[in-house]
Amino acid sequence: MSAALAGLRALDLSQTLAGAQATQLLADFGAEVVLVEPPGGSRLRAQAAWPFWARGKRSIALDLAADADRAVARGLAREADVLLETWRPGVAERLGLGFEELAARNPRLVYASITGFGRSGPLAGLKAYEGIAMAKLGAFSAQAQLSARPGPSFLAAPYCSFSAAQLALQGILAALVERERSGLGQRVETTLAQGLLAHDTWNWLLRHVARKHPGAFKAARPISENLVPNSPLLFRLLVALTADGRWLQFSQVTDPLFRAFLRAAGLERLLSDPVWKDAASSEDESLREAYWEQLLRAVREKSYHEWSRIFDAEPDIWAERFRRGPELLDHPQLRHDGQVVEIHDPVLGPVEQPGPLVAMSATPARALRPAPALDADAAALRARAAAAGGAPSATPPDLDAAPAAADAAADGRPPLDGVTVLELGTFFAAPYGATLLADLGARVLKVEPLAGDPIRWLVPFPELAGVKVLQGKESLAVDLARPEGREIAYALARRSQLVLRSFRAGVAERLALDAASLLRVNPDLVYLDAPGYGVDGPCGHRPAFAPTIGAGSGLSARNVGSSVPERADLTLEELKRGAVRLSLAGTGIAHSDGFAALGVATALLLGLVARMRGAPGQRLLTTMLATTAHALSEDMLRYPGRPPAPASDPELYGFGALYRIHRAADAWLFLAVTSPAEWSELCALAPFAALGRDARFATPRARERHDAALAAELGAVFATRNAADWERELGAADVACAVCAPGPVEAAITDPGGLARACGFVTEVEHPILERHPRLVPPYRFSRSRGVAAAGCTVGQHTGSVLRELGYADARIAELRAKGVIGG
Repeated sequence: MSAALAGLRALDLSQTLAGAQATQLLADFGAEVVLVEPPGGSRLRAQAAWPFWARGKRSIALDLAADADRAVARGLAREADVLLETWRPGVAERLGLGFEELAARNPRLVYASITGFGRSGPLAGLKAYEGIAMAKLGAFSAQAQLSARPGPSFLAAPYCSFSAAQLALQGILAALVERERSGLGQRVETTLAQGLLAHDTWNWLLRHVARKHPGAFKAARPISENLVPNSPLLFRLLVALTADGRWLQFSQVTDPLFRAFLRAAGLERLLSDPVWKDAASSEDESLREAYWEQLLRAVREKSYHEWSRIFDAEPDIWAERFRRGPELLDHPQLRHDGQVVEIHDPVLGPVEQPGPLVAMSATPARALRPAPALDADAAALRARAAAAGGAPSATPPDLDAAPAAADAAADGRPPLDGVTVLELGTFFAAPYGATLLADLGARVLKVEPLAGDPIRWLVPFPELAGVKVLQGKESLAVDLARPEGREIAYALARRSQLVLRSFRAGVAERLALDAASLLRVNPDLVYLDAPGYGVDGPCGHRPAFAPTIGAGSGLSARNVGSSVPERADLTLEELKRGAVRLSLAGTGIAHSDGFAALGVATALLLGLVARMRGAPGQRLLTTMLATTAHALSEDMLRYPGRPPAPASDPELYGFGALYRIHRAADAWLFLAVTSPAEWSELCALAPFAALGRDARFATPRARERHDAALAAELGAVFATRNAADWERELGAADVACAVCAPGPVEAAITDPGGLARACGFVTEVEHPILERHPRLVPPYRFSRSRGVAAAGCTVGQHTGSVLRELGYADARIAELRAKGVIGG
């Protein structure tokens, strides 16, 4: 069959990473993506990852300030199925390319917008830069322990941008599904801020519980002020150094896995020793530190080679080494799965890069083509636009009335109304992907063990850790190892359109719940495998958690840069400081679990769109490892003459003087000046006028050459006034500058006046155990459809009601419960 999106046309008006990665997936899977670039070309063309972001697209250069070129863009929009823009609110409308005007001529258009903080609200006017969103949400301050110096630490991974790209894709694909029902397109909106907020697993609820019960619970950072782990989870997800100086990230979260690790490390005695058996959760910091030091010393007794031999012999013991840059392209699992491709670029030669985000058995990605030359397709596209007609509407829309008009047209139904998802998975990386489909209105039936998904018990407060992955779902507690349990799963599969599973390699096959088995039950199913590594191969059987993939993919190293040494001669204190920073760099405020879950939601929706367009049932595959490769795309290419990816300075201030954290008189702020025009706007302000006259900073290349001097000069100016004053003054001149909020990020959700609350990103729900609590609204806004913000559920809460739907009599349900086949 043809690719999943073959025959669809998309118009990309963006020049941002989020926009580029969203339309890249559309192009990979067969849509014709027309990239509209300014006459000099997209600002992204100078980036190392351009051959990846722009692959398979078509290019046309248009000056959207000129009437004739705007008419061409309108003509292309008139025949498009999808349009994506990342301008600030109001820009598209001023150009005559707003949703209301284009939808009047093309009612089937799905029009997607990615902004920084939304099209309305207190921060709508802020420029949508990754660093600005991170600063305002407190992400840099929350990671202050990542660097040795005082103050916030810059994070180099594009948490907001890649995540927002996935959210935009989910909104687009859901709107395409809904279009099959209604025949109409609609506007879809998401934000960089919501992209980051999607990553938090349970910290917002920990903070909420601590605030609600101040005498009983106390919120604490995972690492103490003295750089000692506060959470027992961090001992199980141990970062340690080998005898020959290689950093390892262990992956032993569950009790059996941790026992296996302690045996291999010669520390099994700790499990029964009255002093040490509960030391990991002790309130005595000195005891926790002593326990930690025993683990670190035990790992250091063996070389990397010796530990690798243990990993080969013991499938329950595993650690990833901390990779850097494009080293992930050499990962044996990525190679085994065919997720590394080489595309020949006519200018650059062979370019090695990650393959498509999703493997699809029936509607695979099309043959990948190189990125286009600037304006390469102008003649054909201009002719097509002329034939489609691009004259502006006779009556321009009322910009103030546009949002109200869109709301008035809402039909009140979620875009995935009528879609059923069967979820067979645990923890966060896959199940949160299904949560996002529940937010879009799908019915998600989660089949979990009788004791519940283990994520429910990962933090000391029962159930709290699992809330986010259970929101909006119906829980069935079923023992799938029993024949009667499998029959229940088969009955659910017959009624579902989508199946999500995330077991380790071999488990689904042993249970006869693999793709082949369920496709025999329901040949129209879209079955997504979403493991950490893969369904087979060298690492398919390995335990994979967020820190494991963060280390193995290079995510952690990207965030710490060169600030953490990797040598055999580190002292114990140096080792502990490095371990803490590497641990925070791979988890902290965002992580590979979040990236993977967002990729899962996109993959499920891609499969659903293909199904609704006539594709047969099929098997899909995404992995945590491959999805993180896409998230780190700036690092993930190899070709001759490749420019370096942006890298933070050793003290983790930022990418350079003009995109970094600076100290003001009273607090820290983040400055984002990314173009010559923005430099001119900065230097037009009196406090910075001297910089504009300084020959050292006269050109972009000169500023790059004298970056350290420029940082010092800017720092001297910023130190003269308070951070909030600078934010106001620079903001009034349209220079992107933001006070670094104190954090933690979850405060934006839970605290009165928190940023996420102020932007309308938070609502409240009633949980059966936790009672009333805050949760994020669905991270999409539609002009006609609506999202669903529901609460979580208890283990097996819906077992009986769903079995009755399947035709089970009450007597049979009671019998299955008595036999221990079902719970709840």
